This record gives sequence, structure tokens and C-alpha cells, in this order.
Amino acid sequence: MNPLYLQKELVMKTTQAKKLELLEWLASLQDSSVIDELVKWKEKHQEITDDHYDIEIEEADARIEAGNYKTHEDAIKEIRSWREK
Repeated sequence: MNPLYLQKELVMKTTQAKKLELLEWLASLQDSSVIDELVKWKEKHQEITDDHYDIEIEEADARIEAGNYKTHEDAIKEIRSWREK
């Protein structure tokens, strides 16, 4: 058998074992503050869905239409003003 195949199998089994260990730990977890932090981490690292992306684009368009934006030139001017202070 190919040694690389065996190594990949070992890594997959190790990864699966780690995931199972985490699931068991999570299932037994009683500390709500840790659970809350894990939920925040998950939300932060979760891939964005197409629907959520569309909502963000719509919100950005609304901010632009309301005049709540900065041009690139405005941003450069602001950055340069920091140097002058």
C-alpha cells in the first residue's frame, strides 16, 4: 500500500477522533459563558451564505444612497491629516 495513502488515512482518523472528542466535551459542557463564547466564535468564523451576502450588499447600497460613505480621496485626506497632528 502507498505510504502517502496510509499517512492520509491516519490524518483523517486523527481528525475524526479529535472532532469526536470535541463533540463529547461540548455535549458535557455546563458553563454557559464558555458556550456563549463558542457560539460567538462559530458565528465569526462561519462562512457567509448567499442570502446573507445579498443582505449585506443591500445594506451597503442603502448607506451609499443615504450619503453615508467616504470616497477614496476623502480617506486619503483623512489619513494625511493624521500625520499633521
